[in-house]
Amino acid sequence: MQSKSNQEEGLTVTMPVESRRWSFDGFRGELGRMPLMMGIVNVTPDSFSDGGQFFKTDTAVEHALQLVAEGADILDVGGESTRPGAQDVPVDEELQRVLPVIKQLAKKVDIPISVDTSKAEVARQSLMAGARIVNDISGLTFDSRMIDVCREFQCGVVAMHIQGVPRTMQNEPHYSDVVQEICLFFRERLQTLTAAGVDPERIIFDPGIGFGKSATHNLQILSHIKQLRSLGRPVMIGHSRKRFLKNISGRDVDQRLFGTLGVSIALANQHADILRVHDVAGNRDAVTAFFAIGHESQTTGPETQAMC
Repeated sequence: MQSKSNQEEGLTVTMPVESRRWSFDGFRGELGRMPLMMGIVNVTPDSFSDGGQFFKTDTAVEHALQLVAEGADILDVGGESTRPGAQDVPVDEELQRVLPVIKQLAKKVDIPISVDTSKAEVARQSLMAGARIVNDISGLTFDSRMIDVCREFQCGVVAMHIQGVPRTMQNEPHYSDVVQEICLFFRERLQTLTAAGVDPERIIFDPGIGFGKSATHNLQILSHIKQLRSLGRPVMIGHSRKRFLKNISGRDVDQRLFGTLGVSIALANQHADILRVHDVAGNRDAVTAFFAIGHESQTTGPETQAMC
């Protein structure tokens, strides 16, 4: 394991490096240091956390630009809620929600735009409109044409694990070994996508916190990031404001920022590659401070610290 220094506000922050490359459509990211921040842009009336707040195109674009100003590395635009119990949204309606937002953002920002969808046609038109990543909660399994779209556009691919479908996924989810079963899913997806012509360097994985998992399952997943990265591909975690945090803190969804930050620090400590979050500034500041203190503790170890 090597180390690399990043410059943060004039302060050198040294972080362990176990590099994993994510490359697509002009983007070349060496991951494994400071986690990238994917900012969530929900263009929906019914998302579990901020449903309806950014449903109008202008409001969604304004929110996305604010996330960029806060330090987002990627924007993730979604037009269909995937909360537990959510109903399917027709393709045309989903397109009407996301395309105007993606088209405007593609003209205004330099960072990659992701479309959060499991529908191949939504992915195709979004990529034509300026998106560069497809973030599919089904791991490219719900729509048989999705792999072809991702291969054609040579986009970045986020393949997530889900047990069941959003409408029923939280009806008594069960696993013999949740981490091992997700690892097996990742292995199968990597083999299948690679065999279909998708460059493995364009693929990252998401274990799907809250997608067919109990609170206990989620905690087991969040404590085994190294195992999830054992295939050599980057791992993204979407834990922001999710229901398992209520089991930990008792807080309702609008009071889960601090719990989210605590998980983000624990994930940074395990070198998770990307954090998908609602609150970019808070999460970026938290993990930056964590690494800064970690650097200081390494440079002033027990043998060099003066006694009080």
